[in-house]
Amino acid sequence: MKKLILNYHFFVLGLIGFVLNSCNSKFKVWVGNSEQKIYNLKYGEHKRQKMDIFLPAGYQIESPVVLILHGGAWKYGRKEHMIKIQKMLFENSIPSINMNYRLVSKNLTYRDQLEDITSVIEKFNSLAEKADLLPNNYIILGESAGGHLALLYGYQNSDKIKKIISLSGPTDFYSQEYLNSFYSKYTSGTVRKMVGSAFDRKNLSEEFRKASPIANITNVPTLLFQGNQDFLVNQKQGLALDSALTAMNIPHKFIFMDKTGHAPRFFNKKKRDSIIYPNILEWIKK
Repeated sequence: MKKLILNYHFFVLGLIGFVLNSCNSKFKVWVGNSEQKIYNLKYGEHKRQKMDIFLPAGYQIESPVVLILHGGAWKYGRKEHMIKIQKMLFENSIPSINMNYRLVSKNLTYRDQLEDITSVIEKFNSLAEKADLLPNNYIILGESAGGHLALLYGYQNSDKIKKIISLSGPTDFYSQEYLNSFYSKYTSGTVRKMVGSAFDRKNLSEEFRKASPIANITNVPTLLFQGNQDFLVNQKQGLALDSALTAMNIPHKFIFMDKTGHAPRFFNKKKRDSIIYPNILEWIKK
């Protein structure tokens, strides 16, 4: 009987060890160009500062890494919402990072979220050589609020970001057209919290211009998706940035989608497969 109990204890300990080793394998630093998926790798001390890294087999050392930003009005959302896009990239042999970032609260604004993007890039840069990839060679892709962050960060960091992809991202929080629109009336509360400054229409703070991608444009090629029936991000947001990019002769492509709402995560599979994914892949590979 004692022998049976002892054997049972060894079996349980062995099983625990196997599970722990399996979990730890998700966090190991990879070596070389091989197919790997690394989940919840920390890039900071905050509980939100984690990222998933997907490395498909057979990519070239010059391959850009796609950095993925989820949406959620800057104060909600998580990286798992973008898993379909990350899986699609993996299936097409494109390395990617899908990150969580700290959410807007009383003490956190979009500036902290931009800092999180920098932290992810610095973390991956330190590991890029082991993955047979180049540092500071990123395409940044964001959905909704993540699209705003992708545009703003991309334009402000052209030394690191080679291309931008925005899916229904807000672009303008300060122009007279925005201030006069009905759209500004129902978004101003959220935007105020994101910027961290009082929203006074008659005397708008310079901080709202600083937070607007349209006021920060640099020569970074940009792919924009906008639906004409988007009830969360008004169609004029995408149209305005398209016009500004055209006027400044910035390489870009604007996918203006008829009878289409907000963000591809809510689209049906047919629309994602026929419009969103092909254009993303073409933009990354061109």
